[in-house]
Amino acid sequence: MAREQHPVDYRGTTVLITGASSGLGAEFAQHLARRGADLVLVARRRDRLEELARRLHDAHGVRTTVIEADLSAPDAAGSLVAELEARDIQVSSLVNNAGFGMAGPIAEADPRQLHEMVMLNVATLTDLTRALLPQLVQDGRGVLVNIASAAAYQPLPGMAAYAASKAYVLSLTQALAYETRDSGLRVLALSPGPTRTEFFEVAGAEKAGVGRFQTPRRVVGTALRALDAKRPWPDVVPGRVNAAAARLVGAMPRRLVLRVAARAVR
Repeated sequence: MAREQHPVDYRGTTVLITGASSGLGAEFAQHLARRGADLVLVARRRDRLEELARRLHDAHGVRTTVIEADLSAPDAAGSLVAELEARDIQVSSLVNNAGFGMAGPIAEADPRQLHEMVMLNVATLTDLTRALLPQLVQDGRGVLVNIASAAAYQPLPGMAAYAASKAYVLSLTQALAYETRDSGLRVLALSPGPTRTEFFEVAGAEKAGVGRFQTPRRVVGTALRALDAKRPWPDVVPGRVNAAAARLVGAMPRRLVLRVAARAVR
């Protein structure tokens, strides 16, 4: 059933996007600049951020601010918020896109890389959301988007910690959507399936994507359409097959889900 549309007006607002140097983060930046939002672009690769910022400013006339940051570092969220305050930047929307995955058994994982993944996917996302949520709610004009994953809907042997981190993001975001239901803030967990980004290369799992790959443009378009609903659902899985699979696993016996998921990753 189609939901009543009440499109978000991003003009005159500022959106902070983490992991903005490529993939879904860069795609969100392009879509939101086209819709009139000023941008704060955060990632480790300053050269890519500055190139994107120049391109979007020239094309759409929006203000673009670049902040180079390693969000897996201790107190990364606190440092980023302090930088925003130092620059007198108030954000209306937050897109928590920064994150990465790891493939392979937990017992064989590099401990430092595993820790960095959990810090980035879980701790920094939570800390940054907590720090900025009061002003997002007070502003009431924007959105909070947390990037989960289709992997969040079931345990995933072979990518166990990654799937668990995204299950946390999904659960947290659904709860936040309820907690902020009386404000104007629109909250969404976006759970993409396989997408044409750098994710699988970084994860060391180039062949682990199950199903048809989608483009970042299609994934972000799905998210923004969901947010334009007057009362958005708290989560969306782009792609009919991916969405159907996410619903199906909830009705399947857990042992069967584990066997199917393990086979898919292999």
